Amino acid sequence: MQKSLSLRTAQTVGVLAVTQLIGWGTTFDMLGVMGRVIAPSLGLPNEVIFAGLTVMMVISALAGPATGRWLGRYGAAKVLAASSLTFAIGLLLLAAATSIAVYGLAWVVIGLGGALGLSAPCYTAVVEREGANGKRVIAILMLFTGLSATIFWPILTLLNESFGWRVTFVVSACLQFFVCLPLHLFALPKPVASHTQGAAAETPPVELTPADRRKAFLLIAISTTLGTFITFGVSPSLLEIFRQSGASSALALQLGSARGVIGISARALDMLLGKRGNPILTSVMGVSLMLFSFLMLFIVPPSTPLLVTFVLLYGFGSGVLAVARALLPLALFSAKEYGLQAARLSMPQNLANAVAPVIFTAILDRAGAGPTIITCAVLAAIALVFVLMLMALVRSARPGVQPA
Repeated sequence: MQKSLSLRTAQTVGVLAVTQLIGWGTTFDMLGVMGRVIAPSLGLPNEVIFAGLTVMMVISALAGPATGRWLGRYGAAKVLAASSLTFAIGLLLLAAATSIAVYGLAWVVIGLGGALGLSAPCYTAVVEREGANGKRVIAILMLFTGLSATIFWPILTLLNESFGWRVTFVVSACLQFFVCLPLHLFALPKPVASHTQGAAAETPPVELTPADRRKAFLLIAISTTLGTFITFGVSPSLLEIFRQSGASSALALQLGSARGVIGISARALDMLLGKRGNPILTSVMGVSLMLFSFLMLFIVPPSTPLLVTFVLLYGFGSGVLAVARALLPLALFSAKEYGLQAARLSMPQNLANAVAPVIFTAILDRAGAGPTIITCAVLAAIALVFVLMLMALVRSARPGVQPA
């Protein structure tokens, strides 16, 4: 039976859940509902607006190695606090944007904030405080962070309809400065993992030869990069895909918001399995569900039941895959290596994510939902092949020997 969370662990999860929800909801997820509102106001094409996400991901990727060094030198709490301040500045620049130059600069700043505060630094904060138990805690944390779009799409829509998009971004900046910054600085428990892990922190779950380690890393990098390319690319255009598939604007928003809730149920599966969970099997499940959902959406004639079924399958598959992406390094490498391996993996992922929104937006606007959907299916099929290769490699390896 799983042990209940300690108060200290619950505090870690609570702080990081709130700050990651705000972090993702006011930056990457934001353009899902705000992108096509900003475009006509600034007189820019949709592709240019969504290119802000490309800038964000490129800057995040380029800043990844430096972020890894800063995490080792200053600790995750200070790096996360710096991200909150950086996000606030970037969002204020967005609120003041009147030209493409200021708009682009805002996303450069937001991209730096993403490198300092989203995903890898957050999970590093968990491992700093939980050590080898970080796998379970990360899975629990992801139950909440998957709600970012579900929570913020309706909030941002309401703020925009009531006050306009510029005030919406000012409010978002205030959330970063007055909520996230204090939480990161003063509410996170002190790291203790470095004092408690001992030899266990240096023992990998499976013994791999140096050549197999390199191969395993490559397979993880390719499969997770393809998976995140699909999810990050589709996310900002999901509402438009629903509309082109016959959904009303209201139904599209409901379906898009429901996706996050469904993703939460998928992430709960890994939390309930605890140590018995296998991130590689989770990856196979997630990619397979995504592949089937896109094939179904492409083949079956459009209808409301079809869209609901698609959201159920895609939402569960993408939620499962998000857990696997975070936990795969802990499944193959030691806890001590987690920060390094996660940072290395974040670079190809972020570079892929940088171009994904623009590519999918261009395909959707110029060719329609059909070609967009079949592109996702092809990429998911390729990702599934690499995950199965990783599974075969790990099955041939020996389990790591845990110290007494």
